[in-house]
Amino acid sequence: MNPSEIIAKRDEPVPEDVARLLASVPEWFAQPESNAQYIRAASSKETWTVRDTKQQVLAVALVDRHFPQAVEIHLIVVDRAHHGLGIGSELVAAIERDALAGNVRLIQVKTLGASHPDAGYAKTRRFYEKLGFLSLEETELWGAGTPCLIMVKPLAQVAASA
Repeated sequence: MNPSEIIAKRDEPVPEDVARLLASVPEWFAQPESNAQYIRAASSKETWTVRDTKQQVLAVALVDRHFPQAVEIHLIVVDRAHHGLGIGSELVAAIERDALAGNVRLIQVKTLGASHPDAGYAKTRRFYEKLGFLSLEETELWGAGTPCLIMVKPLAQVAASA
């Protein structure tokens, strides 16, 4: 798949695809209870996908809109066979474009904090940092031993209006 073929779009819920994609990357998604929650969430949350030319889902993002001015990326999962092609970056970019069109000013994401030694999540944090997300706070939201890092990204209209 070349970069011009990567098209992220808002889609219908795809919980079966979320289950399949989570299973493709167990180093990030190895907790059955958490995976079950993501799969349930995929039935109702705003869904964004990237599909191949045969309409196979290659990646999914789930989004929450807690307030009119903010969105949260609840989940991004990309099939392992398609890592490194820019699919995750295009998902985030599509969500940002849609958010800007709706006058959203802030995007947030939660991920495993740096105080946990997991190498996979260090890569996840670098991915979000590369896209302009800033670390805001590390909390025990998910319980002791599972530090939650809240990352935020102000959208372009904020800088333009300052």
